Amino acid sequence: MKKKLFTATFLSIFLLAIFVSCKSTSNLDDSTLPKDISERPSDENSKKYDEALLDELRNDIESIISKDNCTKSSEWTFSAMGSKACGGPTKYIAYPRKLENTIKPKISNYTQKMSEYNKKYNITSDCMMTTEPTGVRCDNGNAVLIYQ
Repeated sequence: MKKKLFTATFLSIFLLAIFVSCKSTSNLDDSTLPKDISERPSDENSKKYDEALLDELRNDIESIISKDNCTKSSEWTFSAMGSKACGGPTKYIAYPRKLENTIKPKISNYTQKMSEYNKKYNITSDCMMTTEPTGVRCDNGNAVLIYQ
């Protein structure tokens, strides 16, 4: 009888131990686990991040301008845009005069960010002077810069 009692007690303790050990008590902190690469935030100090920011700013400017058709060249003007590493603009862009209060600050911001990008990553450029246009003409609804 003692043997059956001992076996039953041992078996009960053994089954209890198995039951308790199988219970999942995960106390893992998700912040210490590696993240899926698609969920990682962009590294705000990376060159690719800065390039993407510049592209986004430029696309925003060009998108706003593209909504207007050029029908009268007198209603359009142009501005220097971007910054070469050794100074001067990277290009000129035509825009409607009615959008000047909206576009000029965006162009200035883009130019400033490009200048900072050039300094941050020691960018070099061709240092050729970008020729300033003399005006804007309309061609099939598109603004075209005039050069002499």
